[in-house]
Amino acid sequence: MTRGERFTRRVRSKIRREAQGLLHAGPPTVQLMRPLGPKVPDDARVQQVLDLCMRVGEVLLSSGESVDETTRTMMRLAAAAGLSAVDVDITFSSITMCCHRGMAAAPVTSMRLVRYRALDLTRLEEVAEIVERVERAELDVEAASAELSDAVSAPHPYPRWVATAGWAGLAASVALLLGAAPITALAAFFVTGLIDRLGRLLNRWGLPSFFRQVVGGLVGTGGTLVLFAAGVIPPGTRPSLVVAASITVLLSGLSVVGTVQDAISSYYVTSAGRVMEIALLSAGLLTGVVLALKIGFAFGVVLEVAGELPTGAGRFSLSVVAAAMAAASFSLAGYARWRPLLAAGLAGAAGWGTYGALTQILEIGPVAATGAAAVVVGIATGLLRRGGGISPLVVTLAGITPLLPGFTAYRGFYQLAVEGLADGLVTVTVALGIGLALAAGVAFGDFVARPRRPGTPAVTESAPSEPDRQ
Repeated sequence: MTRGERFTRRVRSKIRREAQGLLHAGPPTVQLMRPLGPKVPDDARVQQVLDLCMRVGEVLLSSGESVDETTRTMMRLAAAAGLSAVDVDITFSSITMCCHRGMAAAPVTSMRLVRYRALDLTRLEEVAEIVERVERAELDVEAASAELSDAVSAPHPYPRWVATAGWAGLAASVALLLGAAPITALAAFFVTGLIDRLGRLLNRWGLPSFFRQVVGGLVGTGGTLVLFAAGVIPPGTRPSLVVAASITVLLSGLSVVGTVQDAISSYYVTSAGRVMEIALLSAGLLTGVVLALKIGFAFGVVLEVAGELPTGAGRFSLSVVAAAMAAASFSLAGYARWRPLLAAGLAGAAGWGTYGALTQILEIGPVAATGAAAVVVGIATGLLRRGGGISPLVVTLAGITPLLPGFTAYRGFYQLAVEGLADGLVTVTVALGIGLALAAGVAFGDFVARPRRPGTPAVTESAPSEPDRQ
């Protein structure tokens, strides 16, 4: 056989094989009869796991944790308990969780309403520890449910008056941070303590949070006016900082960080609900402050806005110490134990130290400097997620508290009441920008430093055409 004949035979064989492949049927492109999802336990077991995950999610969401982190924690917990094919949907006040069980059984869906908002950092830390122990296979579902019930129903580690002292200490520390005299800081301590006790009483009576914010702004400003008119706070001691400190305390209860994190993570429905809550509560605070200022004007008592904050090396060191005290006081008000108190104080000092260095040395504007300081706090939060033994939310909330725009907000409220709408709106917008910079900076720093979990279901990815996961 010549070389040409061998070549012709090889070509014919190749063409014949290709033709046979085209004419014969191949495997289906989509295996329609394949079960959609893995095998899972029976109904009772699925319901136990879903109930455990829902209760954990309720604690996280009610404490101010972002929807993204709450969803990740619930899905990790479900996967550790044997349910890998689950979906979680969270809105502002409800949690829905569904377990898919393939084509052989119907999915199991459960929903839970979040009816309360309570800051208990000790409870939050205990719940995080329970989740970690389940992931390490140290607890089964029944034992984890029992320990979660004990953690949720347990009393606070401190008496209620200790929390009041924490809020009052936060106000006094913020006043010192802003350059107030000792007598002014002491006045801020007692005025804020009165606001907290009165707010607790009104909450027990069932008064909506909007009116509690109105009462808080009214008592904070009105109490300062009374002390100033009575001579308890002498002129020249910057009495308006008492109002600024009380506004900072009232703003610290707003979930600004969680709101921006939800928006960045594309949870727009929940973010919109939280934005509405923040706007409503801020409007109540504005109403109370302006109403008290108007009453003071009627009696000839005026609380003018304090001048620029003092600077200098000595003042900077004192401000850093005051910022650490403010962050630790916030954690104490949230019933945190001593280790989170220390971590919160360090985060507050680091955040304010960064802010002070950028504004006083590099002369950067307050919005950009606040965002950069928040990134530092966010990085500390992300590092704690790698196994620091402390709930990251403690550092997030406490670390940004000294950076809250209480002083700028009071200046805007005063301008709205005295100097006119245009100037007041500009200053209030600056305060809003500072708040957004705080939240965005924390979210970015947390994203940079947080651990990457390859085994965690990807809850942040969606199709390009999908506008919202909710």
